[in-house]
Amino acid sequence: MASVRLNKLLSQAGVASRRAADELIAQGRVELNGGIVTELGTKADLDHDEVKVDGRRLKRPPARRYLLMFKPRGVVSTRADPQQRTTVVDLLARAGVAGYFYPVGRLDFDSEGLILLTNDGEFAERVTHPRYELERTYEAHVAGVPDDRDLDRLRRGVEIEGRRTLPAKVRLLRTLASNDGPRGLIELTIREGRNRQVRYMCDAIGHPVDRLRRTRIGPIADPSLAPGDFRDLTAAEVRALTTTRPAPGPPSARRPASASRTPRAATPRGPRRHRSRSRE
Repeated sequence: MASVRLNKLLSQAGVASRRAADELIAQGRVELNGGIVTELGTKADLDHDEVKVDGRRLKRPPARRYLLMFKPRGVVSTRADPQQRTTVVDLLARAGVAGYFYPVGRLDFDSEGLILLTNDGEFAERVTHPRYELERTYEAHVAGVPDDRDLDRLRRGVEIEGRRTLPAKVRLLRTLASNDGPRGLIELTIREGRNRQVRYMCDAIGHPVDRLRRTRIGPIADPSLAPGDFRDLTAAEVRALTTTRPAPGPPSARRPASASRTPRAATPRGPRRHRSRSRE
C-alpha cells in the first residue's frame, strides 16, 4: 500500500470526510507511530505505519462498497437517531450486512425512495459536492393540480428562505382522483440538496406535497426495488456517479433549464438484490 495523506486514509477507513479528518489532526487527535501529528499533509502507509485516532488503531480500509436502497417512509437517513427511530443502517444490519456504512446525503423521514450508502468517504464527498450539481428526480403527489403557470414557476426557480432555487425540470405526469378532489402527480428534477427542498418548492406555488418519492440519483434508477430493499451498484454505475463534470460557471450565470426529458437511467444488470425483513 503506497503512502497517502492521513486525511485520505481516515476517509477511506470511514472515520470521517477529508475535511473532518483535517480537523481531527488539527485537534491533536491523530497519532502516527506513537507521535501526535501536526502537519496536515503528513502521509502514511498502513502496511508499515501505525495510525491511531483518539487512541484507537486505524485498521486497513475494508473493501469499498456502494449500495442503492429504497428507503421506506418512516425510516431515518442517518447512522443513529436520538429518538430511537429505525435508520437506513438498521435496515442493513437486519439484512446481515456488516461494516461501517453511512448514507450519502439525506432523504426526509416522511419521504421514500432511492438513497445511496457506502463505506467510501471519497465517493460520498464527490457525489454530494455542490459544484457537481448531481441531478435528483422526485415524484410528488400534491394537493390540487398545478397549472402551466405554477409548473413554469418551479422550472424558473422559487424563493426559499430568502434564496432562489436553481432552475429545475418539471412536468405534470397525470391528474389523480381523490375524495378531496383532483390532485396532481408531478415529476421534479433538481440540482441542489437543500433541506426539504421539493416540499418547500411545492409549498411556494400553493400545492403542498402529500407524498414524495425519489426515483433517480444522477443516472441511476431502479424501479424494481421495493421499500426496504437494496443492492450493490454495478461498476458502471459507480463510474457514472463519479465522472460527472463540474457545472460551468456560477449558478446565477446559467440559463434556466427547460422541461426536457430526464436523462435515461443506467440499466442495472445482474446485481444481487436484498429483501428487507422490516415492514415498518
